[in-house]
Amino acid sequence: MDDERNAQDRIAGDLLNMGLRPGGVALAHSSLSSLGRVPGSAETVIRGLLQALGPQGTLLMPALSYEHANAAHPRFDVLGTPSNVGIIPETFRARPGTLRSVCPTHSVCGTGPLAAEMLSEHHLDDTPCGPHSPFRKLPEHDGQIVFLGCGLRPNTSMHSVEEVVVPPYLFGRMITYEVVWPDAMHRAQDCRSHDFAGWAQRYDRIDRLLPAGALHSGMVMAAQVFIVETRPMWEVALAAYRSDPLYFVEPRGA
Repeated sequence: MDDERNAQDRIAGDLLNMGLRPGGVALAHSSLSSLGRVPGSAETVIRGLLQALGPQGTLLMPALSYEHANAAHPRFDVLGTPSNVGIIPETFRARPGTLRSVCPTHSVCGTGPLAAEMLSEHHLDDTPCGPHSPFRKLPEHDGQIVFLGCGLRPNTSMHSVEEVVVPPYLFGRMITYEVVWPDAMHRAQDCRSHDFAGWAQRYDRIDRLLPAGALHSGMVMAAQVFIVETRPMWEVALAAYRSDPLYFVEPRGA
């Protein structure tokens, strides 16, 4: 237990030294293997993030489930459908008290004072990252995005910027899902798919555009970590998309 607590303290301290704001709202993307040996595994990482944010902070993690809920299997159980983006967010999803937004393919989990506000309206969108999604709400709360050992590419928030501009590769077909809500009620929900046919995402190019102070970097255990401020990210990303709708993609295989 001492090893787990020491690892938790180290993770929290490194994140705070890097620029994570106590009491703020943070969305964390993560790779457990990149951290090296972590006593207590994913749970220790989650506790480290929560410790850094403090009791007034709100922690969010993507719980994307497009591998399980899709056109071939159009069913999404809010409490039961697993995520497909790694062990840390899946462990977070299954923790007691964690909330989950209602979106068949791009749900988000959260805990903390602002979690319900961030997550509760996602079902009102008929696209994965629309105006009611937590991805769109992050900059309104001066949110930060933490990339814990996974580089800058898996930036789901960039989809919400894309949905404002609507580049030509973005949308696929509309799919009607059977959604099982936490109250066990079954409701139909339409959600348009993201397409990206033939295109690879290059959201790491955001580092060329961010102004000073908008990108923090450092090490957490064995992992390279980045923290991005969402307000300036939105400003520069919107400008880049409007100048070149293909700025953040490249032909697959290039």
